[in-house]
Amino acid sequence: MPQALPPGISIASFSEGYRKYFEVVPATTNALKWHNYHLRHEVYARELGWQPCRPDELETDDYDRHSLHCLVRAVTSHRFVGGARLVLPDPPAPERPLPFEAACGDALDRAVIGRLDRHRIGEISRLAVIARYRRRPGEADRAFAIDDDFGIAPRIRLPYLTLGLYLALVALARTRGIGTLFMLTEPELARRFAHLGIELTPVGASIDQHGEHVPSMMNIDAILAGMASYVRPFFDTITDDIERALRAPA
Repeated sequence: MPQALPPGISIASFSEGYRKYFEVVPATTNALKWHNYHLRHEVYARELGWQPCRPDELETDDYDRHSLHCLVRAVTSHRFVGGARLVLPDPPAPERPLPFEAACGDALDRAVIGRLDRHRIGEISRLAVIARYRRRPGEADRAFAIDDDFGIAPRIRLPYLTLGLYLALVALARTRGIGTLFMLTEPELARRFAHLGIELTPVGASIDQHGEHVPSMMNIDAILAGMASYVRPFFDTITDDIERALRAPA
């Protein structure tokens, strides 16, 4: 069950706090995608050493060809401080494994995944937040922050930036008719999502990928139905930002 807001905190303040600090920007142009690839290189290659440093300072792979990309910009500095992608099935070969399928192999419950229409699935992948926004005790070796709060309550422990990226990809998925999202999830992140009414379902055994990660899925309709009342305006705010950006002339 989602946790309730503490006394004195309004539902409106939850989403208004986000607008005060951050703006979601769908990366719909090559220039914006470049910013996402560069941010990923900064985090995954230079800061964490999980990927090799490249002369062009861009972290990319073949999945980027059939992915939707999203950035988060800090309102005060206008700097891109976080990014992520939604990997869609490869149009010419939808049976081709998504990144989590390739990484997990036999650890996956293929019976669950095999029942789904592969044209309506996607994977949340390559979340990255620059060091300044995740330098908390125990988080310097993570690509994004977990142990933080919204500045409103000690019981709600997931930062605006991380939650905003996840919700942005859910909103983007809805624009493409995606019904089920997969991700590799740290157990602690799954617990914090559950406190917000966002339930993740494990679809296999955990693997070691820079720490323990569990292959998980979320049904978008179920997420929207179960989302905590104070999270829904936050999601609607992000959805409005994304839809406005997608309608804007290129």
